[in-house]
Amino acid sequence: MRCIVVTPEKTVLETEATFVALPLYDGELGISEKHTPLIGRVGAGQLRAEKNSSSEKKSVSYYVEGGFVEVLNDTVTLLTSRAIPIDQLNADTASKQLAEVLKRKATTEDTLNARERESQYLRNLIHLAKRV
Repeated sequence: MRCIVVTPEKTVLETEATFVALPLYDGELGISEKHTPLIGRVGAGQLRAEKNSSSEKKSVSYYVEGGFVEVLNDTVTLLTSRAIPIDQLNADTASKQLAEVLKRKATTEDTLNARERESQYLRNLIHLAKRV
């Protein structure tokens, strides 16, 4: 099956896979070949695309956040606002960025909401970076 990950900037991933796991808004979804068609709302967490061949097992992982997934005709298409390769995540850097974000004063509801979104994003990165 094909696995395609697209952000507003570019196509981040286009590969063959035998299994894809991704975070939905309300839990994790595992997709294998010939999966029933579906559309889902993507949450924040790890996307994993695995490819089993006779000689080796390969896997690629990304941090994804938000968007939608469509499964149709043995193709998983993920439209997301962010897709960062797992090996580029750094918990220490994200922790420092989080401390800076939390120091910012929020004087309006809009700035408070923006600070909360950014801090939640960084908390998700820290959690995933420490887990993998």
